[in-house]
Amino acid sequence: MEFTSYKDCNVQIAVALVNSHGVAPDAERLTGPKVLKDLLDGFRSSYDGPITDADLADIRALRERLREVFSAEPERATEILNTLLHESGAQPFLTNHGGEPWHLHFVPQGASLKDWLTAYTAMGLATVIAEEGFDRLKSCASDTCNDVFVDQSKNRSRRFCSAEVCGNRSSVAAYRQRQKQA
Repeated sequence: MEFTSYKDCNVQIAVALVNSHGVAPDAERLTGPKVLKDLLDGFRSSYDGPITDADLADIRALRERLREVFSAEPERATEILNTLLHESGAQPFLTNHGGEPWHLHFVPQGASLKDWLTAYTAMGLATVIAEEGFDRLKSCASDTCNDVFVDQSKNRSRRFCSAEVCGNRSSVAAYRQRQKQA
């Protein structure tokens, strides 16, 4: 499964945003407007407006609603995404600005960060669900991780956000448990 570059960016930002808060109570990674700007810039986002502390609070609230999409039953996830799209005022339109090929934007230039990011991430996740199904949206199977991811494996069998970190830790823990029982 591969995403088109535009959809991929929407989905990657949604995942990165949800994963910006870890397991520990003090695991907040969105610590200020600059951190949020850096996160968006890391994905070459088209948002170019200012980011304030009030925006940061709005985006943290959005993050929790997006997180629920990954764990909710399909009916509830659909309700959340449809509500987010409605609240954002999403009105898709074609554009080819900046030398980019034709692509969709979901809110007009000058929209608030909250509306822009809500529409952008909700459309990305909604597109994944519409094209690939709800079972592509997953939470890490590790007991010590609450990260989410979009399973892009052919057989939809991915269990961990990262095979190198959480998958490896789980394998080591299982091995140690077997050794202890032997």
